[in-house]
Amino acid sequence: MDTLVYPQARRFPLQAEQHRSPSIAPLVRATYAVVLAGGRGTRLHQLTDWRAKPAVPFGGKHRIVDFALSNCVNSGVRRIGVMTQYKAHSLIQHIRRGWSFLDADLHEFIDLLPAQQRIQDQWYQGTADAVYQNLDIISMESPQYILVLAGDHVYKMDYGVMIAEHAAAGADVSVACIEVPLEQASSFGVMQVDERDIITQFCEKPARPAPLRGSPDKALASMGIYLFNADFLYRLLREDASRTDSSRDFGHDILPSLVERTRVHAHRYSRSCVNMVNGAPYWRDVGTIDAYWSANIDLTTVIPELDLYDERWPIRTFQEQLPPAKFVFDDDHARGHAMDSLISGGCIVSGATVRRSLLSTSVVIERHSSIEDSVILPKVKIGKYVALRRVVIDKFCCIPDGFTAGFDLAADARRFHVTSQGTVLITPEMLGQRIHEAAWSSEVVPAATENTANIPLAHAAFSANELRSQ
Repeated sequence: MDTLVYPQARRFPLQAEQHRSPSIAPLVRATYAVVLAGGRGTRLHQLTDWRAKPAVPFGGKHRIVDFALSNCVNSGVRRIGVMTQYKAHSLIQHIRRGWSFLDADLHEFIDLLPAQQRIQDQWYQGTADAVYQNLDIISMESPQYILVLAGDHVYKMDYGVMIAEHAAAGADVSVACIEVPLEQASSFGVMQVDERDIITQFCEKPARPAPLRGSPDKALASMGIYLFNADFLYRLLREDASRTDSSRDFGHDILPSLVERTRVHAHRYSRSCVNMVNGAPYWRDVGTIDAYWSANIDLTTVIPELDLYDERWPIRTFQEQLPPAKFVFDDDHARGHAMDSLISGGCIVSGATVRRSLLSTSVVIERHSSIEDSVILPKVKIGKYVALRRVVIDKFCCIPDGFTAGFDLAADARRFHVTSQGTVLITPEMLGQRIHEAAWSSEVVPAATENTANIPLAHAAFSANELRSQ
């Protein structure tokens, strides 16, 4: 008989610890981190209609950007600039509320750096241009190293190990990399390396990616994490800004041009990954609805691939003050219970059944409803006799009594977004609940429309202030 292992009882060693030494501390203090958080994430479809991709909720109570920020703080990199652009209010509000604990007296900070047309009358034109337009702010901090991060990936990494390896290699640039299946590699920047892990070739999203030497079924892919010597990056970005044929992107323009000109080091993520489960480094680009659904549902398993229970490497976030989750009613007709699920604070499961699902904060489910294999974002209200299977329901949705989704995909596709793998995305607008339009006024969303008439008033009305925190 298998022994049940509860996640909170597991204690895995930090894989990165064996590569971290006391000499890393001054290196991370000399590093300034840039978090690129201005992207929309179009492959998430309507999930990013009203928020930037890094602000999308994940894992019950987090936002995606929390992973990059937590990695910085846990690694000791505590001078951070977050560059925003597309529909940034939700992201800015989240960081202001949840990430204000750094100590300014110790020169720790998170700066929010929205596109401001600081150099010319254009917004950020690409990842490299976003950094270039803020060089004056960055250079005032006099960093020795500049760490460039994507704000829309889910992973746990000790950046200190990468910084130390970069310094030891004498490189001008280091790129964090991970092995991926060859058939998936065309979605990434793909590199070739020599026996010293010096990059000899780099191609962004190649049609025919080159296999990894010695592993013909895999490729070495960029994680979108770059480490530069600061003075070198300043010169590089000024040079790129003068070119008329550049798209101002690190992956498309900067890195391919550097391979033959300077020493570009490949940092293997397996050396700095924190708490690998089953020996595999965890890193997810949750850029599609299916990938987003899968990464969330994995958290409901007995031993998730992503360990959120490690107190030594916490994933910090804005901690809203909420009551504990509650399960009510226990009779033959309606029993509130959940199996193999992750239930967040503020949830009420009232005579409903939840299986293999993730409920984010403040979700309410009424009697006789059944939720299976689903990801429910915060402040969703689900009525009675509802049946949901393999759905992602966006924040603030009010699901009316008797509603079903996930059982007839052809019918669902006429109303909602259905992926090729059968995941159904449902947003308030798809339900005819135009809550974001109401948010521009001081009004409260009407409690009863043709789609929400059967949901109690307290469950269907949201204030304009709540809606602005999308």
